[in-house]
Amino acid sequence: MPVYSIEGVVPVIHPSAYVHPSAVLIGDVWVGPDCYVGPAASLRGDFGRIVLKEGSNIQDTCVMHGFPGMDTVIEKNGHVGHGAILHGCVVGEDAMVGMNAVVMDEAHIAPKSIVGAGALVKAGFTCEPGSLIVGAPAKVLRTLSDKEIAWKKKGTEEYQRLTRRSLASLQECEPLAEAEPDRPRVDSGTYQPKHQS
Repeated sequence: MPVYSIEGVVPVIHPSAYVHPSAVLIGDVWVGPDCYVGPAASLRGDFGRIVLKEGSNIQDTCVMHGFPGMDTVIEKNGHVGHGAILHGCVVGEDAMVGMNAVVMDEAHIAPKSIVGAGALVKAGFTCEPGSLIVGAPAKVLRTLSDKEIAWKKKGTEEYQRLTRRSLASLQECEPLAEAEPDRPRVDSGTYQPKHQS
């Protein structure tokens, strides 16, 4: 994977974390235990510190960055969907940021909250724990139900399992010219989209 030091500061990846070989980590990046960093994610610790705490994930094509001296943090069991951008913000413990959402500087997504897909969370935003945050600019729509919080938790657990699956078996290979008879399927678990849960 492309990992770069800057001014002698080298990224740190816990041995139980999985970082996809196409992800790029630069400088002051800390990837904690049981974390998952997806394909083509960019974690740039060239101005401020980038931190993924235990069990968190940041999926494909996401970006983490911040202004000089500003930390960008995903707290324990935080969950960041495909294509999201986090800039100088904090994603609280057990919180989720949906696909293609943008969370700006000094915003704080409270624990057990969900930022909807495509939301734009303005700089300095705050909310109460368990908030559903949607729109552009994003606003708190309502408090999440226990069922919605449990659904988010299950999704994060699937990414923690994907971390273990990837460490155990993901490898670069050549494609097949055609599918083999009785082609196996990957172990997709039991997690379902929210509208089906």
